[in-house]
Amino acid sequence: MGLFEHAGAVPPPHPRQEPRIEAPLTADGIAQVFEGCADFGRRTLYLNQDPTRPVEALFIVGQVRNERASDYVLRPLTQNRALGEAVDLDHAFDLLAKGGVYPLAVSVRDRADQVVFDLIDGWTALFFPGKNQVLTLMTATEEKRSVSSPENEPDVKGARDAFVESVRTNTSLVRRRLRAPSLKIKEHKVGRQSVTPVDVVYLDGIANPELAQEVGRRVSALDVDTLVMTGTLEQYLVDEASTAFPMTAYTERPDRFCAGLAEGRVGVLVDGIPMGWLFPATLDSFFRTGQDRSTNWAVASALSLVRWLCAFITLFLPGLYVAAVLYHPELIPQRLTQSIIAAKADVPFSTLGEVLVMLVAFEVLQEAGLRLPASIGQTVSILGGLVVGSAAVEAKLVSPAVLVIVAIAGIAGYTAPSQDFAGALRIWRFLTTLCAAVLGLVGLVLAGMGLVWRLAGLESFGVPYLTPFVTVGGQRVQRAPVLRRPLPWIKTRPGYLRGENRRNQG
Repeated sequence: MGLFEHAGAVPPPHPRQEPRIEAPLTADGIAQVFEGCADFGRRTLYLNQDPTRPVEALFIVGQVRNERASDYVLRPLTQNRALGEAVDLDHAFDLLAKGGVYPLAVSVRDRADQVVFDLIDGWTALFFPGKNQVLTLMTATEEKRSVSSPENEPDVKGARDAFVESVRTNTSLVRRRLRAPSLKIKEHKVGRQSVTPVDVVYLDGIANPELAQEVGRRVSALDVDTLVMTGTLEQYLVDEASTAFPMTAYTERPDRFCAGLAEGRVGVLVDGIPMGWLFPATLDSFFRTGQDRSTNWAVASALSLVRWLCAFITLFLPGLYVAAVLYHPELIPQRLTQSIIAAKADVPFSTLGEVLVMLVAFEVLQEAGLRLPASIGQTVSILGGLVVGSAAVEAKLVSPAVLVIVAIAGIAGYTAPSQDFAGALRIWRFLTTLCAAVLGLVGLVLAGMGLVWRLAGLESFGVPYLTPFVTVGGQRVQRAPVLRRPLPWIKTRPGYLRGENRRNQG
């Protein structure tokens, strides 16, 4: 049978094994699971130094904090007189479970897979001879990246902390801001190989219960090998994965995450990924910044208008230039027309070719700046843009007008707070330019209509993607979706989230 003979065949069923690990609930059985693992540790201890009462301690080096295991578990086991005076091992087991050792969390396990995952999480497992239960003790290390300032979402007047890779640290950052007991955190294990903790976070009594249940259902239904990259979560949870526009709103700022929860959205935090997701995602959520609620309403509204205007500029400006030069020169002022004609006299390429070449060059420079080390990436982008642009104009490969148009469109695209959304705009910028080259302004209008039609067909957890520019349930969502009203005027939460409690202030 050839290697690629059945490459296109439907894969066989792959049922998820439950329990995940089948092994005897003994020290030898667990050791068999970790056979060949250099970091697996095993020690035999004696209760109060009595050789007739052995206990097997299993742990994983690197996951366990040595001082915590030694001071909270090993020393009490070997030096506690009450354990030595216990009638039998069952009595000693009960004493340990109720305070004979000092870890904050103690669990009694009766399945091998529970013990295995506790060991992976950094716990220490104690096996008593003849006992069909295992005592696991929290001795995990707390080594992780410290909380630092956000790098991708800076804010002048906002908080200075950002999510890190530890999901427990991230939930604590959320708890510090939302101290209400109604904050619910439901944890799921995702990934057959990674077994990654994924937390669904929402405010009970504010978020729509059906939305919270649906997010939790989709998270628990994820059947993948590993969940170590953001794309795995985003592409499996969304309703529509075949669009360039992002269907999930994410942030690295705990304050923005908490603000979304307070609106009635449902959040997701993943262990190992320093960001949080908010559902549902709507069009306006990709134009918000952390400083919108920190600055004056007039300033925030003006900046919001600038961002929306720049989105239209980056989408349609190159196509508008191509359509005006090729089909509608009467739209251009006479003096500007003469300048463009004089500049294009020695350029051997068509207007469409010039624009496309410069758009591609702009994308290449941007990609090079992102992939190079930070110390030289920005320098390469700036020097590359200046040198390539100037050289192209001097060599008569492109006209100065094209260079200016592409530069304005490219810079306008950087004003989008969401880089994923900005990437989708760059793709559609090529499409609008090609449509304008074929049919002029008619093609540009048709491209815009196609974009609106595509966005109108998208939904995120039952909420239209174009919210708040469309009606939901026959009712208008917001009077001024682009502007930010003064905060004392905003008395209710967004209605399209269908939360249980829409009132947010008196």
